[in-house]
Amino acid sequence: MSRKALSLTIALAVVPALALTACGSGDGGQVGADAKQTLTVWGMGEEGARLQKVAEEFTKENPNITVKVTPVGWDVVHQKMVSAAAGGKLPDMAQMGSTMMGEFIALDALEPVDEKVFDKNDFFPATWDGNVQDGTAYGVPWYADARGLYYRTDLAEKAGIDKAPTTWQEHRALAEAYQKNGAKWGTELQPGSTGAWQSWLPFLYSEGGELVDKDGRSALGSAEAVKAFDMWGGYFKDGLARKNFVVGHDPVKSFGSGEAPTFMSGPWMVQNITDQQPQLEGKWKAAALPAGSKGSVSWVGGSSLVTFKDSEHKAAAEKFTAFLTTPETQAEWYTMAKSLPASKAAWDQPQLKEGGESLMVFKQSLDTAKEVPPLEKWSEIAALIEGTLEKIAQGADPAAEAKKLQGSTEGLMAK
Repeated sequence: MSRKALSLTIALAVVPALALTACGSGDGGQVGADAKQTLTVWGMGEEGARLQKVAEEFTKENPNITVKVTPVGWDVVHQKMVSAAAGGKLPDMAQMGSTMMGEFIALDALEPVDEKVFDKNDFFPATWDGNVQDGTAYGVPWYADARGLYYRTDLAEKAGIDKAPTTWQEHRALAEAYQKNGAKWGTELQPGSTGAWQSWLPFLYSEGGELVDKDGRSALGSAEAVKAFDMWGGYFKDGLARKNFVVGHDPVKSFGSGEAPTFMSGPWMVQNITDQQPQLEGKWKAAALPAGSKGSVSWVGGSSLVTFKDSEHKAAAEKFTAFLTTPETQAEWYTMAKSLPASKAAWDQPQLKEGGESLMVFKQSLDTAKEVPPLEKWSEIAALIEGTLEKIAQGADPAAEAKKLQGSTEGLMAK
């Protein structure tokens, strides 16, 4: 059985109601970039709704190419894409979330990137590397997410601290100082449930740990992983962070009230705090994530642009991808969506240069960030990490839980 047929069989085990139809070889007749044509694109969430406007600017420059953007909700995109791949109904190209790349590379549904057209050195390393498997790139970075630390400067000063924490030890000391001076919690950390891995990964990466070792095997039982679990779990063990996950909990409200005066999150929180907590003007800052023994290291998320193998409009897709990733378009996209440009040169555009101190914090994070590798079974691996974190938040031994996690993820990471 070919790799493609095998991959599709696996996908159909997840979606049993689908009929078994091949993705297609992608070797059919191709339409040249200069021909009159319609390019179909799927965009996700709010980005999908905004992308049509940008596409219209592209069509002004390329009147022969009509771009039809279909917005797809993030909550349904995975199922919709898997079903479309199995049914041979994928669009020409799509926005793809960073942690989805591995699955669709395994499905053999993505067209490799022409690295003569797209230079990896134009992008922040982690945004490019998250799309690479076995030396081949399957997506072009579009926008990036990285994490920073938000903290209440006014409450820190009352507690005798006048600068941002630069290490995890200093962050812990800040959390303790906040709590001693009346905060209910020293910091916000998600103790479990979907997405909890995002609060733990900076601990792992800043200690030099990896999700996968150099041989492609699980590294979740390594000494670095155990240390990261122990550091993360210490906040719960000592009562500095709440142990129970609350659905719908808004850290901005706790930040505003002073209940939890520091948390880690992405760049969108700058605007959220400004809009929702105007009384905090001048009383908070964003800073780089605290450093472990290997420095300050965020993980990078975001989205890339992929072209599907079945597309008959690959030349037009490549042209639209190139348009979306120019520094000028990336900077305009930032003004529209507040998404961080993956293009390094975009940060020299006026829109980014005028973004202020907080924005530069996230550029610093992108400079040192690491990718989540393109793992076919990432959703299952993430769920197991989250289950481990939930147990550790409740007091389980980090070393014992890391050993169990190593065993349960080994088969999921094997190629």
